[in-house]
Amino acid sequence: MSARALPRRPAVRLTELGLGASQGGNLYRATTDEDFAAAVDTAWEAGIRYYDTAPHYGLGLSERRLGAALRHRPRDEYVVSTKVGRLLVPSPEDAHLRDPDGFDVPASHRRVWDFSRGGVRRSLEASLDRTGLDRIDVVYLHDPDDHWEQAASEAVPALVELRDQGVVGAIGAGMNQSAMLARFVREADIDVVMCAGRYTLLDQDAAADLLPAAESRGVAVVIAGVYNSGLLSRDRPPADARYDYQRAPGELIERARRIAAVCETYGVTLPQAALAFVRRHPAVVSTVVGVRDGSQAAEAVRRSAAVVPDDLWDALAAAGLLAAPPPG
Repeated sequence: MSARALPRRPAVRLTELGLGASQGGNLYRATTDEDFAAAVDTAWEAGIRYYDTAPHYGLGLSERRLGAALRHRPRDEYVVSTKVGRLLVPSPEDAHLRDPDGFDVPASHRRVWDFSRGGVRRSLEASLDRTGLDRIDVVYLHDPDDHWEQAASEAVPALVELRDQGVVGAIGAGMNQSAMLARFVREADIDVVMCAGRYTLLDQDAAADLLPAAESRGVAVVIAGVYNSGLLSRDRPPADARYDYQRAPGELIERARRIAAVCETYGVTLPQAALAFVRRHPAVVSTVVGVRDGSQAAEAVRRSAAVVPDDLWDALAAAGLLAAPPPG
């Protein structure tokens, strides 16, 4: 599987398809250690060498599982990213409850927002402990939507310092919006951003702000949430599909079904088109897809390998289902 170097940090290379480990943290429902290990094994065998996690995912469970799955592999052959901004504080009095933020784990810790210099360092140290790895290659600020001032004035300089010391290889921000990511690109000394859900077949907000800014400044873009939380993950979207972590509105389900119908006339499935669409943009270096087990990892690899005809994008634009064909 091919890999691309980050323009500003050529030593950091991301495979075109990355494995997202949120489901390894029991997102929405429980999975087993064995199933998630099989997902990593399958991804590795297919050539995937980029793996993304975060403390937020299952209150550290995702980091622990990912670290265990990678620990016996050659460390210089893969890239791991994690995130800072949410410290995990022990909350034993709530351990009998379930995590309220969508992960099927005991609420044994609570998340505390902290984009201070000390918070960044404590978060990274805790992530190293949980993963058992000797280093983290890429560190993102995680969802600083309501914390711009502290994230920009304290967290970014702290990450720059760690990068300059060689503790981490590259730094950036990961969010579910494009406007603030574009601001980070324009105003901060970062290398890469992770944009979730805002550059997809259903939502191209990032094409207006983030992607042009990233391309002009040489900042790499990783696209996550390519299926918009599930709405684009089936050949034909079901009536109970999710969009942005919520039940999808009926009009969006209908739009996705119309896109799927056009895709079928070109011999392409909706998920295949969703993956192909985002990677056509020159600023995009990798697409991260969340998987739970070996079969999902294998399916992601198959979808990513599909050949999608260029005429499909023109047909979708002509039908009013894309604002414009993607660059390529």
